Amino acid sequence: MSRPAAEAHNFMASNYEHIKFNIENRVGRITFARPPLNVFNIAMMREIGQALVACGNERQLVAIVFDADKDCRAFSAGVAVEEHAEGVIFQMLDSFHAIFRTLEQIARPAIAVVEHPALGGGCELVAACDIVIAGERSRFGQPEIKLGVFPPVAAVLLPRIIGDKRARELILTGDLIDALEAARIGLVNHVVPANQLEPKLLEVLSKLRELSAASLEMTRKALDLGRGQSIDSALAEVENVYLHELMKTKDANEGIKAFVEKRKPVWSDR
Repeated sequence: MSRPAAEAHNFMASNYEHIKFNIENRVGRITFARPPLNVFNIAMMREIGQALVACGNERQLVAIVFDADKDCRAFSAGVAVEEHAEGVIFQMLDSFHAIFRTLEQIARPAIAVVEHPALGGGCELVAACDIVIAGERSRFGQPEIKLGVFPPVAAVLLPRIIGDKRARELILTGDLIDALEAARIGLVNHVVPANQLEPKLLEVLSKLRELSAASLEMTRKALDLGRGQSIDSALAEVENVYLHELMKTKDANEGIKAFVEKRKPVWSDR
């Protein structure tokens, strides 16, 4: 039996180092709180995963909200590059992809509230959400190619969301786009001034709170089934390419090393 919302709020909020988490009035809220840029390291990603599992245990939950703490300058600047090192990359990828697998499994409407840049893994999480409310100053992009790697989740999700050609261009060039362009291509639902982010969120949540949690869950599952291959099965294939082909190239390792050493990579094209 699930805990009452107030009890859940008190229990969960004190158990995390890199996020803030509470469940209140049928909504789970996961706030990234690893300033300045909310770079996802393994510990933070595991906390997000734990919070999502807790959300899945709440049968009355109608939505999960992702946002960033007011002290942070990014929704998330992506996954920690240093954790692409041999020995931890398997753990890194597993921790990150578990977030998306859990989101698909628990099948609750997910909302991202984005005031600042959402890059790399941050943009991938935005892509996985059902509704995205963006501030006018927000930016989005998948710059991984500039490090000699690619974004596995974006490779699976972005073509489904914004169309194949636009997704290929963003992933292959690493270009960033602003909020209005993100809305135009379908990555973002609403663009509002920064001071209207919370009011817009409350407007959306008020609609969801009037609905059946069970019906929302079944509808979310139907929507995922309707787009073909599941995230879980698609990611398994992409992970294989990433771990066993890409990360065995000299350039992927050079790109990561150059980023950590704060220098321009020298590509050998192999």
